[in-house]
Amino acid sequence: MVPLAEQFDLVIIGGGPGGYAAALYGASAGLRIAMVEKDKVGGTCLHRGCIPAKEFLETAAVHRHVSGAKEFGINVDQPTIDFGVSQARKQKIVDGLWKGLTGLVKSRKITTYEGTGSLGPDHVVTVRGSDGSTQQLQGTHVILAAGSVPRSIPGFDVDGRYVLTSDEVLMLDTLPRSVAVIGGGAIGCEFASMMADLGVQVTVLEALSKILPGCDGDVANVVVRSFQKRGMTIKTGVQVQGHQPGPDGTTVQLGDGSTVKVDQVIVSIGRRPYADLLDLHGTGVKVTDRGFVEVDEWCRTGEPGVYAIGDLIATPQLAHVGFAEAIMVVKDLLGEQPVPVDYGAVPWAIYCHPEVAFAGHSEESAKEAGYEVVVSKHQFRGNSRAQIIGETEGLVKIIAERRPDGTGGRILGVHMVGPWATEQLGQGYLAVNWEATAEEVAHFIQPHPTLSELFGESVLALTGRSLHA
Repeated sequence: MVPLAEQFDLVIIGGGPGGYAAALYGASAGLRIAMVEKDKVGGTCLHRGCIPAKEFLETAAVHRHVSGAKEFGINVDQPTIDFGVSQARKQKIVDGLWKGLTGLVKSRKITTYEGTGSLGPDHVVTVRGSDGSTQQLQGTHVILAAGSVPRSIPGFDVDGRYVLTSDEVLMLDTLPRSVAVIGGGAIGCEFASMMADLGVQVTVLEALSKILPGCDGDVANVVVRSFQKRGMTIKTGVQVQGHQPGPDGTTVQLGDGSTVKVDQVIVSIGRRPYADLLDLHGTGVKVTDRGFVEVDEWCRTGEPGVYAIGDLIATPQLAHVGFAEAIMVVKDLLGEQPVPVDYGAVPWAIYCHPEVAFAGHSEESAKEAGYEVVVSKHQFRGNSRAQIIGETEGLVKIIAERRPDGTGGRILGVHMVGPWATEQLGQGYLAVNWEATAEEVAHFIQPHPTLSELFGESVLALTGRSLHA
């Protein structure tokens, strides 16, 4: 006899950012919740993605700052790198955050099941443990939040020696002398920037016509110039055909017949949804040819009472988007009629050097959407705080609807590249999402001297008058 399934208000498959956010938010609303996770709560973001990657980028930043200390009158020897120490520090941070998260989950009385979850009819979730045991859970509602895994590419089988994905890079104890990064998107540029700042010779290989596709062109150009100035080679519009390992590295073959010889290759062409083990037979949940679960604007699947969120659906693969979807779904299943996530205006943060952050339309996309626009751009090199900290690369660019008098009306997009851009985007994100006008935002005072003054100056210029520019 099959034992009766244990009953919950909500069963969540996946304990990454989307899954654990749904669990925490739902528990705070009084729901009885079960969460199924086959690895560790926190998912890719905490253990093999966002958090460890940013620790290594901070290691690169410290190395960069120490190398330039003489400009501030501080005489130090050229720093050397013990990447094993950085690896240990990364793991300490990850473990500390994981312990805090697991403690929070326990304090909210969320029941966690270790194993792989699959969904069958009638909202029954089967949990298969690593020992082969199974148990069944049934939820009034179910959220699918199984996450994603790195995409692979033909001719580049991941072996951990010559070919790495983000998973393997984040476990390195020593750095190679040279790498080819296949993919010039956000993750690829972060790894390329980190490696270059730590003395690795980097070649970026991107199939599209520019790196950071989706970014405003002026912003991407700043990153390209910075990368090149730091000795990186950037090849765009190229196809990779495979690689040939040798005794001292491997040689990457390109579609134009040329080659790139490096110690290792980092494949960074995005992530694919991990729906493989969800089963879904006997349910109304549909999966696209690309592996994404089909949902409506409230993340509802074709099976009543079943939702899908995070990397499992075709929305921006960002942890904070997963958080937002989780909150929206819990509100929906509680009957609170939430506002759907506006995916065209979510905040993006890319932690390469210089940092990139943006929300809303780029100049190109605003024009393609039919807007008549007015643009304001200001360079960090004129900002006092940027000069003080010695980081003057970059700019703030704001796109607004053009008023009949030529000034800026509603702010459509805010794009930043430069020092601590990821920490500065907040007020620009709010301006875009509240559909504020340039005149409304220009009314607010910016503290002096700060990097954020550049945003204020850029908005003020859209009103037809300005101070320093």
